[in-house]
Amino acid sequence: MQVSPTPIDTQRYARCIANSRRIRWDIDQDVIRQRRFDLAHKFLPEGLSLADELPFLLPDEQRFLSQIQGRTYANIFRLVERFVGVKILDLSREHAFGDQVAMEALVRFTDEELKHQELFRRVELLAAEGMPEGYHFEHDANEVAAFVLSKRTWAVLALTCHIELVSQAHYRASIGTASGLSDLFKDIFMFHWREESQHAILDELEWERENVRITDAERDAAVDDLIELVGAVDQILQKQADADAAYFMRVVRGDMREARHATEVQAVVLKAYRWTYIVSGLLEPRFAGLLNEMTTEAQRIRADTALAPLMYATPASGGPTPVMAA
Repeated sequence: MQVSPTPIDTQRYARCIANSRRIRWDIDQDVIRQRRFDLAHKFLPEGLSLADELPFLLPDEQRFLSQIQGRTYANIFRLVERFVGVKILDLSREHAFGDQVAMEALVRFTDEELKHQELFRRVELLAAEGMPEGYHFEHDANEVAAFVLSKRTWAVLALTCHIELVSQAHYRASIGTASGLSDLFKDIFMFHWREESQHAILDELEWERENVRITDAERDAAVDDLIELVGAVDQILQKQADADAAYFMRVVRGDMREARHATEVQAVVLKAYRWTYIVSGLLEPRFAGLLNEMTTEAQRIRADTALAPLMYATPASGGPTPVMAA
């Protein structure tokens, strides 16, 4: 294996290693600490759940909906971290006979992603202990990973960077600052945020390295791959929104087919998922800036046109305007 000819910013990789060592945490000793979820509290704040856009729900019902969505939030991250870990491990081998600092940073990244998957497996078990039966999250992580990893590296790194930055933005602007949430849920995503902050930097470094390496034609094809990947994420969200809305309505109102407001609940849950996992990331300034630097105006317009049907999904209280084609 040959050393990559692209320049390596060793110091940025080294800082990620130093921070990784400093903030290292253990699932049982630092995060869970023998606690259980207190179901008297919400999991996700309204800025992500959009439960406040369903004014006909009683306060207890809004809280339960946020708990369902928070359970799915953890499962979505567990799902995507499967392919993220595999991809980063693959990329670490490109540094095997080159920059050993970069290699160590990516190996640590992979190790932390494996830990995060285990953390979110534990979240699902804890949520299942107290919540009513009937919740389903049936997406196969290996099938999803195989599909994502079949796409060009540039597109996979773009999606990965989007995901990592989404987790940062959600914690800083919403989960970490919200009141009335489960203390355990907040702690889980506080510790997750600490390590993901280093991962976002490494994603950026590797995405930029790949961007320099490929040709204009390869990049153009990779933009199409990225559009396809976002479309695949949306298909997962549509299926899960249907499942979560049906579960919610069965628990609080009986048979979903006969329940009043079932259509409105399903529409808002889907809107919330599109906002949380896709649109909020597309509008995140750091991600938008990176994408703008690496693509042409024609490519950005192509992406904007393809993703336009999703861009309605912003909180009713207002949100930022699209910036991908700015």
